[in-house]
Amino acid sequence: MNWDDLRVFLAVARAESLSGAAKATRLDPATLGRRIARLEDALGVGLFARSPRGYDLTEEGERLLPRAEQAEQALAQGVDDLRGQAGQLAGSVRIGAPDGVANFLLPQVTAAISDANPGLEIQVVALPRVFNLSRREADMAIAVSPPTAGRLTVQKITDYRLHLAATREYLERHGPIRGLSDLRGHRIIGYIADMIFDPELDYLAETGAERVALTSNSVSVQLHWLRAGAGLGIVHDFAIPTAPGLVKVLPTEVSLRRTFYLIRHGDDRRLARLNRFAGLLTEGLRAEVARLEAQS
Repeated sequence: MNWDDLRVFLAVARAESLSGAAKATRLDPATLGRRIARLEDALGVGLFARSPRGYDLTEEGERLLPRAEQAEQALAQGVDDLRGQAGQLAGSVRIGAPDGVANFLLPQVTAAISDANPGLEIQVVALPRVFNLSRREADMAIAVSPPTAGRLTVQKITDYRLHLAATREYLERHGPIRGLSDLRGHRIIGYIADMIFDPELDYLAETGAERVALTSNSVSVQLHWLRAGAGLGIVHDFAIPTAPGLVKVLPTEVSLRRTFYLIRHGDDRRLARLNRFAGLLTEGLRAEVARLEAQS
């Protein structure tokens, strides 16, 4: 058995399909199928149960999985040790993040890290959902709630603030807003209710809004509606500097505080390269949130 066979095994186990593993390994599904069959023949056991749903681990495959992950970690740690001698970070790091932090914070922070580490490839996956680090969808993820299950490590990054906002033009076209009761009759912008993937994102529940007229699962879409003068909505304070026409509405009555957390797979805590990157990322995000909120 060689490491490349284990790499293929891990990719299929995490993706639970050949097509999903093909994206991770850049091998075509037919090649992956042959490689898995070859590994099973060499071991004399079936590692996967094939079904229309995909590839599920057998009992033998479940026993092999933690050993293969240990081999993966040992190899990664060895590579990290060698790269660490050069003083700069190299290789690739994939970050999973909600689109708010991905759009308004990570570009500046990761650009600075890249400037200091030109041999490093940084990938940002911006999706409005929770990332599955056990399946290695990302090396680390930013979340608004700490996970309660899984072999994961959690580190608080920073608190951040949100406020109700609208453009000056919108407010001039409509009646004055002196209290929460005045929000009735205004067009409200927010999340699609059944696509809120974390209770911490249910911002409008705190405003008492009964109807949300314009909804999207994307923070960026919501912000563009606000910039277009389409209504009122909750916006991150760190995003307000990107939309100079926005002003806070009822800043005392509607003032929300949330927290960003950095989530990593528990086995990665021994990897010096990822530890260093996580430190730079956390430090950069704290500074960028503080800088932008001071301008809002």
